[in-house]
Amino acid sequence: MPKKVLVTGSAGFIGFHLVKRLVAEGWDVVGLDNINDYYDVSLKYARLAESGIAKGKINWGEPVQSEKFPNYRFVRMHLEDAQPLQELFSFGKFDAVVNLAAQAGVRYSITNPGAYIQSNIVGFANILEACRHNDIGHLVYASSSSVYGLNEQMPFSTSDNVDHPVSLYAASKKSNELMAHTYSHLFSLPTTGLRFFTVYGPWGRPDMALFLFTEAMQAGKPITVFNHGDMLRDFTYIDDIIEGVYRVINHPPKGNPGWSGKNPDPGSSKAPYKIYNIGNNNPVKLLDFIKAIENALGIKANMEMLPIQPGDVPATYADVTDLVRDLDYQPATPLEHGIGKFVEWYLARSS
Repeated sequence: MPKKVLVTGSAGFIGFHLVKRLVAEGWDVVGLDNINDYYDVSLKYARLAESGIAKGKINWGEPVQSEKFPNYRFVRMHLEDAQPLQELFSFGKFDAVVNLAAQAGVRYSITNPGAYIQSNIVGFANILEACRHNDIGHLVYASSSSVYGLNEQMPFSTSDNVDHPVSLYAASKKSNELMAHTYSHLFSLPTTGLRFFTVYGPWGRPDMALFLFTEAMQAGKPITVFNHGDMLRDFTYIDDIIEGVYRVINHPPKGNPGWSGKNPDPGSSKAPYKIYNIGNNNPVKLLDFIKAIENALGIKANMEMLPIQPGDVPATYADVTDLVRDLDYQPATPLEHGIGKFVEWYLARSS
């Protein structure tokens, strides 16, 4: 029998790609998304259409069968609505849950904090409760590289202290890790948190640098480059991210027998709890990233240099040693290839 999995945030960038991988592997998949308007909903509906979910058939709380994949259904729902979520879990009989639904964005959290409390804290608490009461075999959830905050130890390791976030978004993701550990400890719920590092690729978010830069350069407009270009990012191609997530789903944590409260490792526990970095392990200078976009488009960028934005950090760099050791994870997509694939997709979509 195929395994049954719930993927929340399935109209989002990573969720959309994960659903495609899971249905191709024969899993029975239910996708969930509230299709909020944080960014252009037409892109979310286009992702859903690509998955065989017609916009006109989507109603709140009613599962829609994919017209492309017999093993995929989609339901529009808020994680904050505890009762409908519990009912979905009761009927779904899921073996695993991948929670990718969240209010995204570092800068948006500075001006709209309430959205993060509702979606990322209340919504995640509802996911944990639903998992607890429905014998879920593994909860995988999206954390973020932003949890490293003021940490300057490079590369970022899951053994590092992450008690100094610099945005509410980062604080909400750190909170998710703490909440997950509590449920792993109290109820033996296997949980794995994934700290994603700057994911990019086709169908990506329009609020991310690659989309913004490509759109502006195509329109002959200047691009906004923060911290005067002195930024390092561990850009990670979507296919490498999905490969890592897929491997994690199939390997629920059992607990670390060597864990000690006298010298506690933040990335593991005696409970069935684990945190992984999932990144490229190869940080790129922002100006080199822009150069790769210029090459792919054949357009020279007009750069407007500005100071660093509140909530931003100057560098990210993932130590993925644990993921390599435990799951043989090997990110392999060169930056030029990944950006080329995005530009190819972008130009086809905008033509």
